[in-house]
Amino acid sequence: MSANAIRGFDPRALALPALIIVLWEIAHVRGWVDTRLIPSPPGVAQTAWQSIFAEDFLPGLWESLYRDIAGFLAGGALGIATGVALGMSRPLEAAINPTLNALKQISLFAWLPLLTSWFGYDDGAKILFIAASVFYPVAVSTFEGVRAIPRAQLEVARVFRFNRRQLIFRLLLPGAAPRILTGLQMGLVFAWLATIGSEFLLANWGNGLGNIIVHGREALDVGLVIWGLLIVGAVGSILNALAQRAENRLLQWRGAR
Repeated sequence: MSANAIRGFDPRALALPALIIVLWEIAHVRGWVDTRLIPSPPGVAQTAWQSIFAEDFLPGLWESLYRDIAGFLAGGALGIATGVALGMSRPLEAAINPTLNALKQISLFAWLPLLTSWFGYDDGAKILFIAASVFYPVAVSTFEGVRAIPRAQLEVARVFRFNRRQLIFRLLLPGAAPRILTGLQMGLVFAWLATIGSEFLLANWGNGLGNIIVHGREALDVGLVIWGLLIVGAVGSILNALAQRAENRLLQWRGAR
């Protein structure tokens, strides 16, 4: 962690988690909760310690990150390409946009039975599911960013006789960059949710952080379930913070941050 990141951290962010832990421990000590169902904070900490040093923890973390990144890159690339194409062509938008709007009404989790029937339960189905969750927010943000480019800039590109490649890479993508990055950041959040969801629902194949929650549920180990939720939330928060940091750096040249 860099010195800037440390200086930018606000200790007040720890106040609410600390308060929750204190109230949780008080409720446990006073007997306000059923200790058979809700373990104490030290009990969860002990479970976490054992889980971290289990032989399947680091491989599971890597598999989750691999699926998340692979699905994010595939869905993000396809979303940007689709958004640019629709933004450049109103006839194409008229032909494709109604179908996309209809498909977005279907819950992503409703596609899982179809995906598993085609691709089985391995990483292919999970990565495709993650990519689908990323695609729509990135495509919409890219489309809106392209359409928001001032007409005067497009006229300048025509005067200089930009070919299609120059138009895309010198004008459309730079001009739509803030909205594209916003869509990518949103897509990263959706990708992580889809990663854990796919691992939770397709837990009969492979490893991953979602399997921690599954194993805790099957063993009726609430402490393990709580630890699984905490580590999933922590990794998601780290990914989001890294994405925000990358966005800030990429947009410095525009003076947008």
